[in-house]
Amino acid sequence: MTYRELWRTLEPLYGNGEARAVTDYVLDVCFGLSKADILCGAVEEMTAEKTAELRKIFSRLTEGEPVQYVLGRAEFSGRWFNVRPGVLIPRPETEELCAWITADSKASASPKVLDIGTGSGCIAITLQLDMPESKVTAWDISADALDVARENAKQLGANVSFVKQDALNAKPEGEWDVIVSNPPYICEKEKKDMAVNVLEHEPHTALFVPDADPLLFYRAITRLAVQTLNKGGRLYFEINPIYADDTCRMMQAEGMTAVELRSDMYGKQRMAKGIKA
Repeated sequence: MTYRELWRTLEPLYGNGEARAVTDYVLDVCFGLSKADILCGAVEEMTAEKTAELRKIFSRLTEGEPVQYVLGRAEFSGRWFNVRPGVLIPRPETEELCAWITADSKASASPKVLDIGTGSGCIAITLQLDMPESKVTAWDISADALDVARENAKQLGANVSFVKQDALNAKPEGEWDVIVSNPPYICEKEKKDMAVNVLEHEPHTALFVPDADPLLFYRAITRLAVQTLNKGGRLYFEINPIYADDTCRMMQAEGMTAVELRSDMYGKQRMAKGIKA
């Protein structure tokens, strides 16, 4: 099996550029092959055992399974997180949200942070490790997600308290300096435009909201934030760019001040922040 044969098997699903990128990623992460190694024929020189392993990986990839699930891990903010079906795969855009929170928290001695809808734990764990004095709690409604998040926290040495909690029915308890959430925000009507590997493999409960109420989770979390944030506390969201202005107006209407939008690396309005007066 040649390098060209490998990425060509993925081309119908991903297109030329991404097929090559996914192939390079697998060869690097699983087999330690650099681009230089690949160009020098390292793929063709693999042992029979490694070639068989490679074929199994690409068999799953050609079925549309996300590469992160196939490998069982995803990179986020320079760290490796375990992921598996049933847990949302961490995205690079979310790293920017974490960086924003960390930059804003430099003056805080030991901020109390709540991450709502933690999934793999990538936000909560990253914030705790990047702000070692912080006290971080993370909620999720999924027991499977919490299991993975706890594995990741243990593996990475992060001190995070994980709690099974439904964001839509949470009691206004606790006092927080920061609340952050990347909640479900994709409307059902957007499914037709989504990649098959996301639509058919990632957990729908972590992705979708009803068309009739796209701000369902944002509204509930904002109301919780208004009741539980300390004065000057900050609420951060990863948002659906389609509803960026609507999200800001809702946050203001619910009592948050100094509401601000930020764009991600792709130029999409992907993050929002508000302050408790």
